[in-house]
Amino acid sequence: MSDDLIELEEEEFTSQLTTPVLKRIGGLLLPHWKWVVGFFITIAIVSGLDAYFTYVNKQFIDQGILLGDKARLMELATVYGGFILVQAAAVFTFIYLAGVLGERIQYDLRKMLFNHLQDLSLSYYAQNAVGRLIARVTSDTGRVSDLLTWGIVDTTWAVMNIISSTIFMAIINWRLALIVLTIIPIMAYVAIEFRKKILAEFRVSRRANSKITGAFNESFQGVRVTKALGREDANTQDFQGLTTKMYNASYRAAWLSALFLPTVQIIAALALGVIVGYGGNQISVGLMTIGGIQAFVSYLTFMMWPIQDLARVYAEMQHSIASAERIFKLVDTPPEVHNRGDAIEAKTLLGEIEFDHVDFFYEDRKSVLTDFTLKVNPGEMIALVGPTGGGKSTIVNLLCRFYEPSKGVIRINGVDYMDYKLESIHNKIGIVLQTPHLFSGTVRDNIRYGRLEASDAEVEEAAKIAGAHDFIVTLEKGYEQNVGESGNLLSVGQKQLISLARAVLAKPELFIMDEATSSVDTLTESLIQRGMEALMKGRTSFVIAHRLSTIRRANRILVIEDGNIAEGGTHAELLKLRGHYYRLYTQQFRHQLEVAYGVAEEIEGNEREGVTADSIMVRREKSNEEAVAAD
Repeated sequence: MSDDLIELEEEEFTSQLTTPVLKRIGGLLLPHWKWVVGFFITIAIVSGLDAYFTYVNKQFIDQGILLGDKARLMELATVYGGFILVQAAAVFTFIYLAGVLGERIQYDLRKMLFNHLQDLSLSYYAQNAVGRLIARVTSDTGRVSDLLTWGIVDTTWAVMNIISSTIFMAIINWRLALIVLTIIPIMAYVAIEFRKKILAEFRVSRRANSKITGAFNESFQGVRVTKALGREDANTQDFQGLTTKMYNASYRAAWLSALFLPTVQIIAALALGVIVGYGGNQISVGLMTIGGIQAFVSYLTFMMWPIQDLARVYAEMQHSIASAERIFKLVDTPPEVHNRGDAIEAKTLLGEIEFDHVDFFYEDRKSVLTDFTLKVNPGEMIALVGPTGGGKSTIVNLLCRFYEPSKGVIRINGVDYMDYKLESIHNKIGIVLQTPHLFSGTVRDNIRYGRLEASDAEVEEAAKIAGAHDFIVTLEKGYEQNVGESGNLLSVGQKQLISLARAVLAKPELFIMDEATSSVDTLTESLIQRGMEALMKGRTSFVIAHRLSTIRRANRILVIEDGNIAEGGTHAELLKLRGHYYRLYTQQFRHQLEVAYGVAEEIEGNEREGVTADSIMVRREKSNEEAVAAD
């Protein structure tokens, strides 16, 4: 995801520190409350001992060094050493607890998001960029995890230091402690305001940097167009404007950052002046000691840096809150397709399938199917052809219940298929897509994805039926060959054959082929067709095809145009109609003849003599059928 997209999302959510969101973030800690309690106890021990060590240093000075009492010095040193060991153990414990807590929370968040993403409908993925979803599962969960662990570490540490320092200052001299405490709100206000301003400038700088990166990319990729149109000077001016904006923002951020520390130091110096001035007067009347002044100076330092940490944590918290809101927004998104409360198991999909006056439209309300009606008998092979955008893929997506009708009913075995459980429908459907997707792993793993409990013998039998076995055994490691990410180590045809084997292994009752042969060579197409025929026996099947040669044996071929059936029938019946299908088939067949046999001139010459391309096509088909019969 690009930086400018991240920034836009941060701006959209920043500063929405609402109580419900904070409660939900806090709720992530509840399953791990024992770890949280242990964490708070150990960090309180560490912070309390830090303040106590400063008090012991005061005693070193007042009761040991100034009085020359070696026994007291030895006693204090022993106490100091013992508590150092206790603190070391506490530091180890709270860092360990924080690390484990962070990983547990991140694990919970990623599991929750991944599980929810599995439940969301296809419509959600169609409307949301994959990059954004990946960012939710990776960077956003990391930010929320950091907020609930190291953000708590820094905040708790800062607050504990302020509290423990205040307690010990009050023990030493409560009047001077009150004076010092009046300075803390001033330091906190200054630190937070500086952080806000610096953060705002950094955001401007990052957005400008994203645009500069885009300008570089476009300039390099479009250099030919730039030179051809003489746009060099205009591009340089545009680029200069972007770099100037980034420079000014970065300059202001650097100036504010440089000014921040001296400002805090001046405030701290004023506080030290008050401590030394007031403390000196208290020494003269016996109400303060040298060690006490030294302790106050140390406690002021303890309080100064935590306040700056709180300002930093506050700035980072805004980013984490934005990430949390984006996560919760995703988690709260309900799947558009879900089980009804009284949904039942679909025992079989082998019965009649009926589209009863179905309408469907996507989010833009543009109609895809209009009053679509179709009845399919058990075991029928239905082929869907027609122009791109006519509604073919929508029909099979509705049938698979990836989407649901906007109007009308789809029935399976006479029952509204929305009364069936989603899983019981999906488990009985096998799909081979135009662009096959393989998962990282071996060939065997990818075929077995269709039925995880299948044996090795069943996997290999499915590959043989699909026509994939012959090429698999030629691979270096055979079925144990790694296919690479998304199957990039195999050809498109090989991936398609493995996808078909996966569908065979799943033993579906309803089979769908969506342009499965459009991107493969003729030899692979014939292998896929054989596998299809073996898989379709006894099953209802829907085949979407642009290569019309793959669907001539279909029980019915439906030409889908503008969301409805323009014409339907068998291959022979539709050719006799000389309508939509006839035009599609003859046009495609003529092109195949020209490409495969180089007979363009023959066709044109024959047509001049009254012999049309479809006559040649009929002769070719008859010749092919005779060859098949002879085999």
